[in-house]
Amino acid sequence: MTVSYTLKVAEARFGAFSGLLLRWRGSIYKLLYKEFLLFIALYALLSITYRLLLTQEQRHVYAQVARYCNRSADLIPLSFVLGFYVTLVVNRWWAQYTSIPLPDQLMCVISASVHGVDQHGRLLRRTLIRYANLASVLVLRSVSTRVLKRFPTMEHVVDAGFMSQEERKKFESLKSDFNKYWVPCVWFTNLAAQARRDGRIRDDIALCLLLEELNKYRAKCSMLFHYDWISIPLVYTQVVTIAVYSFFALSLVGRQFVEPQAAEPQEPATVLGDLDMYVPLTTLLQFFFYAGWLKVAEQIINPFGEDDDDFETNQLIDRNLQVSLLSVDDMYQNLPPAEKDPYWDEASVQPPYTVATAAETLRPSFLGSTFNLRMSDDPEQSLQVEASPGPSRQLPATQTPLLGRFLGAGAPSPAISLRNFGRARGPPRTPHLLRFRAEESYDPEAADRIEEEAAGSGDEAPEP
Repeated sequence: MTVSYTLKVAEARFGAFSGLLLRWRGSIYKLLYKEFLLFIALYALLSITYRLLLTQEQRHVYAQVARYCNRSADLIPLSFVLGFYVTLVVNRWWAQYTSIPLPDQLMCVISASVHGVDQHGRLLRRTLIRYANLASVLVLRSVSTRVLKRFPTMEHVVDAGFMSQEERKKFESLKSDFNKYWVPCVWFTNLAAQARRDGRIRDDIALCLLLEELNKYRAKCSMLFHYDWISIPLVYTQVVTIAVYSFFALSLVGRQFVEPQAAEPQEPATVLGDLDMYVPLTTLLQFFFYAGWLKVAEQIINPFGEDDDDFETNQLIDRNLQVSLLSVDDMYQNLPPAEKDPYWDEASVQPPYTVATAAETLRPSFLGSTFNLRMSDDPEQSLQVEASPGPSRQLPATQTPLLGRFLGAGAPSPAISLRNFGRARGPPRTPHLLRFRAEESYDPEAADRIEEEAAGSGDEAPEP
C-alpha cells in the first residue's frame, strides 16, 4: 500500500521531518538494513583480522594497500553517476503514474452523448464504459503483478464482470502474437458507430468527441504497455550498480584505521596518523546515503510491483469501475432542481469564513508584483514621446547633474529629455507639466538657450 504522509508535513514546523524518521513501513531502514548489516560485518571482520591476526610486517603491507584503496575510491564519480540515474528513474516513475488510464473524461462524454432512458440506452452506456474498463484491466494484467495475481486467467476477468462469456469467445478467437488489450477499444468504436446510426448519438460532432476521448484513453493504455516494454538501458543500470559496489568494496579496505605512514629520512621521526575510532562513523553514513540512494531507484524503477510505495493498481480498478458506472447509469438525467444561489441579488459576493480562518480576510488581495512600485515624482517622466527619432535627426548631447559631476561638463549623458525628440506624440495631456515649477530655481538664459536649440533643430532640412 502506498505510504502517504502528506498531512504530517502540511505545515512547516519544528521537527516536522524528524517525526517521519521513526516510521518503518516504506522507510529506508526497511529497504537497506540487510545490506547495512552485511557491510558492518565485513568491515568488522577485516578490522579484527588486521588488529589480531596479522604480523607487524603484514600490517605494514596491509596499510599500504588500504591507503591505495582509499585514494582509488575517490576517483569514482559516484555522486554524478548516481544522482543523474536517480533523477531519470524518478521522472520515469511519475510519467508512468500519469499514464494510468482513468475513465473520468470518457464517462462524462458518454453520459452527455449517448441518449435514451430506456433499457437499450442504459445498456449502451454501461457497455461502452465497461469496454473501456476492460481495456485498462487487460493492460494492467500485463504490467502489474498485483493485478495479475488478482486476475490470473481470463476466466477470473469474466467472473469479475468485466467481460461476458460471448465476449471472451470473441476475444480468444482473434489470433495474434501480440498483446490484445486494444480489442475492447475496437468494440467500443463499433458500438458507438452503431449507436450513431440508431440515433442514440444525435450528431457526428458528439460521435467525434466520444471517439477522441476514447483515443486519449487508449493512448494511455498503449503508453503504459510501452513503459513496461522499454526499460532504462541495462548498461546504465549496470554502470551505476558497479560504481556503487566498487566504491564500497574499496572503502571496506581503504577506510580501515591502520598504522600511520612512516616518515621520510629528512622528516622528523614523529608521524601522526588518523584517530583510531574502531567504528568508521562517516563511512557508515556515506554507505547509508549512497546505497540508500541506489535502493530508492531500485524500488521505484518498476512501480507496478508489490513494494510498499508501488502503485495501488487494484484499488484503481475498483474505483474506476464504480465511478464510471455511477456516472453513465445512476446519474444519467438524474439532476437536482435548479435553484437561485444565495448571492442572487448581491453585487459583491463574499462567502463566509469560520473563526479559525477569519484572519485571512484582513490580508489585502494580490494585484500584481508591480502594483506598489514607487514611480518617479518628476511629472516630465510620464509624458508620452516618440519611441525613437527619425533616421536623419541627430540627438544633441545632454547630461544629467549627477553624471555631470563624474563625466565632466562636456561629457554626453544617456539621459534623453523631451526637448531632444523634436516633438511629442500629440499634444501633451497635461500642459502645465511643461512649465517650470515655481519652487525650482529659474534660469532665463538657460531657458532661452534651450528654446533656440529646439527652434534650430526644427528648421534644419533633412538630408537626402
